[in-house]
Amino acid sequence: MEKTQVYLRDEELAALREAAARSGRSVADLVREAIRKQVLIPRTGGPVAIWDGEPRRTSIDHDSVHDEP
Repeated sequence: MEKTQVYLRDEELAALREAAARSGRSVADLVREAIRKQVLIPRTGGPVAIWDGEPRRTSIDHDSVHDEP
């Protein structure tokens, strides 16, 4: 682990300290968690489907579903 410094506005630091006190964690731990959640987000690798089988139409013509009886 490497030490770094961050400049925060007074209200940002106050809110961070309050959150740390409420959670029983350190300010540094909350900052590390925020970085993991917001910056180190795993990137998705492609489309995600919620059904089995082949799609019947592309997303470009998705409104055409309303044209069929």
